[in-house]
Amino acid sequence: MEYFVQQLINGVTLGAIYGLIAIGYTMVYGIIGMINFAHGEIFMISSFIALIALMVLGLFGITWVPLALLITMIATMVLTSIYGWTLERVAYRPLRGSPRLAALITAIGMSIFLQNYVQLLQGARVKPMQPLFTGGIEIMRRGDFTVLVSYLQIFIWVLTVALMVAFTLVITRTALGRAQRACEQDRGMAGLIGINVDRTISLTFVMGASLGSVAGLIFLLNYGVIDFYIGFLAGMKAFTAAVLGGIGSLPGAMLGGLLIGLIEAFWSGYFTVEYKDVAAFSILVLVLIFRPTGLLGKPDIEKV
Repeated sequence: MEYFVQQLINGVTLGAIYGLIAIGYTMVYGIIGMINFAHGEIFMISSFIALIALMVLGLFGITWVPLALLITMIATMVLTSIYGWTLERVAYRPLRGSPRLAALITAIGMSIFLQNYVQLLQGARVKPMQPLFTGGIEIMRRGDFTVLVSYLQIFIWVLTVALMVAFTLVITRTALGRAQRACEQDRGMAGLIGINVDRTISLTFVMGASLGSVAGLIFLLNYGVIDFYIGFLAGMKAFTAAVLGGIGSLPGAMLGGLLIGLIEAFWSGYFTVEYKDVAAFSILVLVLIFRPTGLLGKPDIEKV
């Protein structure tokens, strides 16, 4: 029982990372019907930005962890959002009226470009970081095995919940959220009633990138090592989470992320860690066989 609880804690923490990345995929798909395969690289870039920001703050003597994390998170969200806006403006907006295959190939090309861009700037070696959080809260103990919730995991959970609440309020209570929902239903009609569709789509990329940047910061704090390739695998798993939960559904993206994280944690804990990715993708296949729209997705209604 103790081991089960520990793996549950670890799985929820990992799922929070996947869920935050998956929201970026599902937002873009919900509005323009395109899978932004470069979103994983945006997440990867944010990890490097966070690492550089923490190093710079250390050089200036800002070592109080709460202040350093706040400044780092703000800087990471701002700079990563600029990357997200630039990606949409340069690579995707000119192809908005083109066939979907052209946008898909462009997204894959931008993913490869950003990988090599970071590799050239930062090198191919992994970049380590000393842990900022130590210690935790003991929940239960049996013999030599202790179930521990680290302070870092508590921070990740609180931050994720706070972001989801803030994000939900933006979508449901603001003019930007209403514009996004209008563009999701019918971009043509949204433009006719005065909504700036281009600006709404750009801001959607910015919001997705900012959430992905928080996931990048969390990943750096949780694992302590990053390289230029982490965005590919994390991005694929987050995309899997978005499809599992129902592509286009924001609650589904977070639910899918939590499920993928739990599957990986329990499979690694009770079976062999080498096949945890196989287990995650196998569950996705089984779900899509019996529910093609995902767990919380809705079937597309063709407009005639």
